[in-house]
Amino acid sequence: MLRRRGVTTAPARGQRWRPVAYTAVGLASLLVLGGTGYAWTQLSRLDTGLATADVIAPSAQVPSGRASLSVDQNILLVGLDSRTDVQGNPLPQNVLDQLHAGDAEDGGDTTDTMIVVHIQAGGGSATAISIPRDSYVQIAGGHGKHKINSAYTYGKQAALDTLREQGLTGAALERAASAAGARTAIETVEDFTGLTINHYAAVNLAGFFALSNAVGGVPVCLKEPVHDSYSGANFPAGEQTLSGAQALAFVRQRHGLPDGDLGRIARQQAFLSGMAQVVLGAGTLANPVRLSALIDAVQQSVVIDQGWDVLTFAEQMHSLSAGAITFATIPVQSLSLATPYDGDAVKVDPVQVRDFIDALLGRSAPSTSTSSTPTSAAKQAAETAGAPTRNPSATVSQTPSTDLSGCVN
Repeated sequence: MLRRRGVTTAPARGQRWRPVAYTAVGLASLLVLGGTGYAWTQLSRLDTGLATADVIAPSAQVPSGRASLSVDQNILLVGLDSRTDVQGNPLPQNVLDQLHAGDAEDGGDTTDTMIVVHIQAGGGSATAISIPRDSYVQIAGGHGKHKINSAYTYGKQAALDTLREQGLTGAALERAASAAGARTAIETVEDFTGLTINHYAAVNLAGFFALSNAVGGVPVCLKEPVHDSYSGANFPAGEQTLSGAQALAFVRQRHGLPDGDLGRIARQQAFLSGMAQVVLGAGTLANPVRLSALIDAVQQSVVIDQGWDVLTFAEQMHSLSAGAITFATIPVQSLSLATPYDGDAVKVDPVQVRDFIDALLGRSAPSTSTSSTPTSAAKQAAETAGAPTRNPSATVSQTPSTDLSGCVN
């Protein structure tokens, strides 16, 4: 039985690594703060300021303290299309206007981004696996088959009536319902991927805005100029540095991209590569003003699971180098699957996805398919991880990992 509590505050500290997708910015920022002795001393400011949610099942929780260093861990990172802050308070309209996010009622609390980061025991390697937001899957909790980005919404909405009957209102109601949404999203990802989720981290629209501003902008490169009225993306071709609303538009755009969600994933991976370089550089960690702004942004922007010993997790990350990180996207079968109620979705095969993940992570256990041999797509993905992403056609068997060194669409 999962515990049903809302968002609270709890101690947290950090160290460095390179995740992917905009939701990872907050957690990345938190973890890189241990990069220097000066930065480490600043982490005490997070002790009473980091929001947490009780969303991980007891059976999935890793051992506390140093014992956690000896086990593999899977972290679900989500980016919420939410119009509230981490404490459940509505974002002011002037902030939404800056974010090109419409009105407070436009959000819907879907997860714009979902990534599972697998950390090897001891911290020697990490694999970041992106899941397209429109993947058509079975939603946990008996909600039927829908796009995976709606799992959070279904869980949250299902909990609201019960929580109101318990007398919760306002921000407290929002926090408790959000925790229920997170639990449904976690269970859905577990059922779909076959992975047990041990940790959870989320950031909303305003959080990404603050974090990208705090580091002074992130370098990106575009192959062609873009103009998208939906996301607000309006950029020339070539190299440029983005922050705030511009950065958010860059990673949210999917209309007008050759491959829709898959194109956006490539954007997010490239952006986070640049973000990691900026945060890990001496220009951020050795700059008291910028570092202070980054810590403030993390406090205001990031929600992690209750009980996560981030300080010990940081110790696990000491041996992780940039070259030891694999970036990948699950295989998809079609980008235009017609659905009864959700419009066009991304067609995915859970068996193929699990085989892909098994091959990617070097697992020897057989899958639930009729054959214990991983699919050829999974084998190819595992062998070519790190190769440039190819533009998929309407029907594709797998998407290779993104080349983070070049320009993107």
